[in-house]
Amino acid sequence: MIIWIKPYLPDWLQGYRCAWLASDLLAGLTLAAYAIPVAIAYSSMAGLPAQSGLYGYLFGGLGYAFFGTSRQLAIGPTAAISLAVGTSLAKFAPHDPERIATLAALTALVTAVMGGLGWLLRLSQLVNFVSETVLLGFKAGAALSIAVTQLPKLFGLPAGGHDFFSRVYSLCEHLGDTNPYVLAFGLVAVLLLMAGEKCLPGRPLALLVVIASLLVMSLSSLDVRGIKVVGLLPQGLPALALPEVTREEISEIVPLALACLLLSYVESISAARTFAANHQYRIDPRRELLALGAANLLGGLAQAYPLAGGLSQSAVNDKAGAKTPMAILWASGMIGLVLLFMTALFQSLPEAVLAAIVLVAIKGLIDIRGLAHAWRVSRFDFNVAMGALIGVLFLGILKGVLLASIFSILLLLRRGSYPHVAFLGRIPGSDQFSDLARHPHNETIPGVVIFRAEAPLLYFNVEHIQEKVLERLAQEGESVKLVIADLSSSPNLDLAGAHMLATLQTQLASEDRLLRLVNAHANARDLLRAEGLEAKIGSIRREATLADLIEGFEEGNAAS
Repeated sequence: MIIWIKPYLPDWLQGYRCAWLASDLLAGLTLAAYAIPVAIAYSSMAGLPAQSGLYGYLFGGLGYAFFGTSRQLAIGPTAAISLAVGTSLAKFAPHDPERIATLAALTALVTAVMGGLGWLLRLSQLVNFVSETVLLGFKAGAALSIAVTQLPKLFGLPAGGHDFFSRVYSLCEHLGDTNPYVLAFGLVAVLLLMAGEKCLPGRPLALLVVIASLLVMSLSSLDVRGIKVVGLLPQGLPALALPEVTREEISEIVPLALACLLLSYVESISAARTFAANHQYRIDPRRELLALGAANLLGGLAQAYPLAGGLSQSAVNDKAGAKTPMAILWASGMIGLVLLFMTALFQSLPEAVLAAIVLVAIKGLIDIRGLAHAWRVSRFDFNVAMGALIGVLFLGILKGVLLASIFSILLLLRRGSYPHVAFLGRIPGSDQFSDLARHPHNETIPGVVIFRAEAPLLYFNVEHIQEKVLERLAQEGESVKLVIADLSSSPNLDLAGAHMLATLQTQLASEDRLLRLVNAHANARDLLRAEGLEAKIGSIRREATLADLIEGFEEGNAAS
């Protein structure tokens, strides 16, 4: 029986070792201890019942464990997705918590379908088009946006505003109404969490703070001081079912689901690659799309909302000694037991403590060192990061992530459309050539201009390259008799690239000048020959070098 089932088991389970069981069990219990308070906090941020996040951890872990290729990734709700869901769905069903929960489950299901389609169509590489620079600014903007939604809970104030700036204004306007008991409770929780991170890294500190806060609430009369609490969580496991929605609601939820999938995949694949590198194994980026789809499918059926492989919970899982996804299965089992028998313990949990948990969790999203490094190394990249940050603050998480994705692609196109065109000179005492702009001491060759486009020659950049070459020729004047195109940095070219070179050859020939090509790659040589350029400009041999062409030109000048 076991032999018959084995081919259908996940790869990690087929080779599972008994020696890993104790480590995975300890990691699973630690992850559950971390996840329970965090899931409740993120659910509150999303405007959903506290149990929604717990359902996500419980069933999302089961879905990912079967298909995922990361051994340490932990699946659950994340701060960015929680805020995106909360701010977006509140517009669809204001003052109707049950409807919002239904639409949140629908969002998870649509996210799952998109993840499955992405896996089927092999779209996993698209995430590489989102630049690290844009993500640097987006994460910082997301952290600030999340923070302003939690600060009112920390100060004991009513939430106000509908975007970042109006929330900041509302917070400042009502600071005089701060509840000192709530603020004190929340600040103590923040200080304990931050101190614990330094003194006890990798430990379930959030659960310890939650337990301590519950003891304080039960042994004091603070409940009459205006401290809001979570309330009673429903006991038991959810029934798996499709949400009752209309076609119009499905179509309206698609942009949110797309943003959630992008957030989920970018964060998950980044975390998965980090742990794979640390533990020296490989992940399958395409398979991760399928695994996230499976996690969100089960989560949506279980009345959760979109899930991701968050770096924070995965770091807890890793530091606790997780060897395989068996750890998240143990965590799911522990969370299931809490839902069955221990939900009543959390009804006195102060919302200020949940806000403290969120605020401490998101501080890692603001990478001050990364921004400072970008400022020192590349002001352009720093400005790009700031543009992404400001975009999130003005437009919100949902539009911000879509804008960041579009901005990344536009940035890639801009860089590809305006590549550097280097004009080369001979390195003194050698037959090697390099960029004259970077190495002014290089020797120029009288009567010769050598250029090297540091990009493929494609339809969207050939006009720029041609303009740079013609500008240089105009500067050099009529003394130039030979123009050499070094194609060593252009591994590919299309018909537009070939046509540009043919046009340049025609123009130079009309001025009694020569064009020669050197260091063309195999695919480029094939296309140039098919276009008939070899007959016009001479042999395009792979053996020819810049030094050979220069030597031939100089010998011809000497003979004449």
